[in-house]
Amino acid sequence: MSAAPLEGGSSPETAPDALAGFTVGVTATRRREEFGALLERRGARVVSAPAIRLVPLAEDSDLLAATRESLRAPLDEVVVTTGVGFRGWMAAAEGWGLSADLSEHLSKARLLTRGPKARGAVRAAGLNDHWTPSTESCSEVKEYLLEQDLRGRRIAVQQHGEPLKEFVDDLRVAGAEVIEIPVYRWLPYRDISPLRRLISQTISGSVDAVAFTSAPAVHAMLGAARAEGLEEALLAAFGGPVVAACVGPVTADPLTSRGVPTLQPDRSRLGALARALARHLPEHGVTRLTAGEHRLEIRGHAVVVDGELRPLPPAPMAVLKRLADKPGHVVSRADLRTVLPGSVARDSAEHAVEMAITRLRRALGPGGIVETVVKRGYRLACLYETGL
Repeated sequence: MSAAPLEGGSSPETAPDALAGFTVGVTATRRREEFGALLERRGARVVSAPAIRLVPLAEDSDLLAATRESLRAPLDEVVVTTGVGFRGWMAAAEGWGLSADLSEHLSKARLLTRGPKARGAVRAAGLNDHWTPSTESCSEVKEYLLEQDLRGRRIAVQQHGEPLKEFVDDLRVAGAEVIEIPVYRWLPYRDISPLRRLISQTISGSVDAVAFTSAPAVHAMLGAARAEGLEEALLAAFGGPVVAACVGPVTADPLTSRGVPTLQPDRSRLGALARALARHLPEHGVTRLTAGEHRLEIRGHAVVVDGELRPLPPAPMAVLKRLADKPGHVVSRADLRTVLPGSVARDSAEHAVEMAITRLRRALGPGGIVETVVKRGYRLACLYETGL
């Protein structure tokens, strides 16, 4: 098996080897190639499993109806949550022949933009933005509005993938007439087989992290797991060995509301999410030890031996991780049999363990790392240093 040398000299999150040996599932539809490239550039193995798809705006009858309702009377405020959503709304209006009317209505309203991308889209359309929160959060926009007297005011709220139910309900309770603009509504991806495979890989621990860039993608994955009777197992995996990496708090909410820990970057950007993974996984997902005078770093699907990355098939990797759980101690064949992936018949179990050990030794390269203890089992010849 070929080995690739790890490179140094870069910051942890930008080093070309930062994610080497780790597997990351990507559920994004929009910009998935870009995000996957960011991860692969840092050495990750990427599993693409689109969870959702966009409804074409020009064909969205709900968006057309909401646009006409917006044009029925003057608007007082318009909440713009995303740049791509606002641009899509304007493009769809142009296709319906409503662009001039919509622009005129928007020019007379106060445009509240959630973040810099939304603000940029508003300005690119030749319109003036009124206010942008420092936190780039919908909650701060809502608080800003609720500080005012909203009785009788008409407010259009551009959705960003799924209904902002609490946001809209609170404005209506305060007396506002709210028009929901369902820009780029999400539907389940047409071919959900990749998502089903990713669910299985997550539950089995075959991936180290799953990255989410929208709340609808989280809902779609949980829904697909629920349909297979696997939702609780999926949540348990995210609560244990597999990192649920979310681009921001809105995306993370379907998981955090159920007590699942998530990894989130400081800024809600794809690049920041990739950097957060590149910092987190090497720090928390690596076991480091010395065995047979060789330095090992055990990662998701690979081991670094004296600075060289050596990918491992699932069975040898499972055996190595089990041996690393008890460094220097003998692990029986019966114990190792329990960690082998897939079902192994009892009469062939011992042979399967021996084959996994043989492949592991071949992949590791140098001798003396895995020792055989006659009639007892196997062990790593090591002094345990750090297990993170």
